[in-house]
Amino acid sequence: MADAHTIPMADTSDMIRVHRVFREAFAAAAPLIGSTDPSDAERVELVHAYYFNVLALLHGHHEGEDLLVWPRLLERAPEEAEMVQRIAAQHGGVLVALETAEARLAMWKSAPTVDHAATLAAALAVLGAELASHLDEEERMILPLAARCITAPEWGELPEHGLKTFTGDKVWLVLGLIREQMRPEQIEVMDAHMPPPVVDFWYGVGQGQFDEFVAALRH
Repeated sequence: MADAHTIPMADTSDMIRVHRVFREAFAAAAPLIGSTDPSDAERVELVHAYYFNVLALLHGHHEGEDLLVWPRLLERAPEEAEMVQRIAAQHGGVLVALETAEARLAMWKSAPTVDHAATLAAALAVLGAELASHLDEEERMILPLAARCITAPEWGELPEHGLKTFTGDKVWLVLGLIREQMRPEQIEVMDAHMPPPVVDFWYGVGQGQFDEFVAALRH
């Protein structure tokens, strides 16, 4: 690890704000899906796009931790290995619930019946509960450890990895969802670690697309 006296350590509080994106999305699932008229194709598409991209973000978020966080903590804090491995292993249970939710979301989009809506809402509730338990422990135990063991530049690799591996179709949506949770100084750090074309896209077009999308979604 780089000399901690010359390179600042990570401000891991930004992770809590990313977590809020997931917490809020899954808490809103039942009312959003339940209030969608099966005959309103535009509304179905809107709600589907929201959850499709949030689920894609969750995939990338956990893959980034698997690659960039857990190995560093195990190397630099071997005395905490048991705790780190236990919390890292929770990704397996989350992944099962995540893949189930993705399948139910696709089913609902193709046939947005009341039964499929109920099945989807239930799957997202299960995912939300599984994830919340993991996030609670991660925020309480992993983030303080990461703040001591991982440098700010290394922590900055997480959003870059997330952008490069994102499999959704509306990157401006997940950027906006994350940015609306962050403090101005955290947005500055986020911008500094994004490729310049992505930053230009956000301020040129993406922010407007996001504002329009969430206004319709939350109406």
